Amino acid sequence: MNTAEIHQAILGARILIVDDNDMNITLMQRMLRGAGYTAIESTANPVEVCDLHRRNRYSLILLDLQMPVMDGFQVMEGLKQIEAIGDLPVLMITAEPGEKIRALKAGAKDFLSKPLDLAELRARVHNILEVGLLHAELAACREEVRLLKAAV
Repeated sequence: MNTAEIHQAILGARILIVDDNDMNITLMQRMLRGAGYTAIESTANPVEVCDLHRRNRYSLILLDLQMPVMDGFQVMEGLKQIEAIGDLPVLMITAEPGEKIRALKAGAKDFLSKPLDLAELRARVHNILEVGLLHAELAACREEVRLLKAAV
């Protein structure tokens, strides 16, 4: 992939926003759309996240930590059952900065504190998506090499 193809793939990555506050969802959607992202979905119901991820295989889930019914840690436990290799595409978001290490140890790729710094959110989303894309490309190259070796 060349640089332009990587950029287009990043902007077309499937993103799910999970937050019980509609204003936060709207803010993040506007920010991401303004940055050029095109495949953004959202839910205010954390119970729906695992089913949505099974159907859509999101490249990134922006997950609020403090929600009623299920918190972000409970959602991540459900996601671990779906992602066989334990690679959770989660950016945890919370007003509780003391939970940062716990979130990262639980498998979140990164962490942001509320109130959100939109420039920081934009940069972290891009970085996580870029790393995920390059990781997938590397896995595809490894598989190609494996197949070539098997054919020899």
